[in-house]
Amino acid sequence: MPDIRLLGLSISVYTRIARLALEEKGVPYQFEEVDVFAESGVPADYLALNPFGMIPTLLHGELVLYETAAITRYIDDITPGPSLQPDMPAARARMNQIIGVLDNYCYRPMVWDVYVQRLVVPAGGGQTDKEVVRAALPGLYTLLSQLASWRGEHGYLAGTTISLADLHFYPMLRYFIETAEGQDMLSDFPRLQQWLHSMETRHSVQATPFHIASATTDA
Repeated sequence: MPDIRLLGLSISVYTRIARLALEEKGVPYQFEEVDVFAESGVPADYLALNPFGMIPTLLHGELVLYETAAITRYIDDITPGPSLQPDMPAARARMNQIIGVLDNYCYRPMVWDVYVQRLVVPAGGGQTDKEVVRAALPGLYTLLSQLASWRGEHGYLAGTTISLADLHFYPMLRYFIETAEGQDMLSDFPRLQQWLHSMETRHSVQATPFHIASATTDA
């Protein structure tokens, strides 16, 4: 059994971010699904590890670690190979800035206000709240404009090599572009389209699909 266990949900953006980091670093790990959205509530044994009931949680020996940004930095710090964090202070600060921007201005509107409203709610028999979707779009356009500017001609969001910022953004954008609004908006940003194409060729992305039936590898 691998020394590292990751507890979460395949459909979770933040679980996928952690899995992307593990795959990028080539770390053997055991992935365990934990249904924090079950009707009975968050499982008691999971709450014993993470009292906030959020996912994912990483277990490594005696270490119990939650909060995705902490998990991905830990994975990068304890493993050999090319770092997922830039060496230069300015580039590392930019990476951290991008992650903060994504957490604060991207995740909820992109995933919950657009993707969930457009696809998940109707699939469950409900009706999309179109006003919620409309209200989210101007801010998301500003977000994509800024990310395209930061990406520039470098290839990746925080420089010439992949970083934790790229791993943080990909799962959010992946859900967003499953909607018509996401597809339309991304078409205005060719640099981000190029970035997305590059990301989707990576083994880490192909090994961690949201939709389990399309999985190409097992973690």
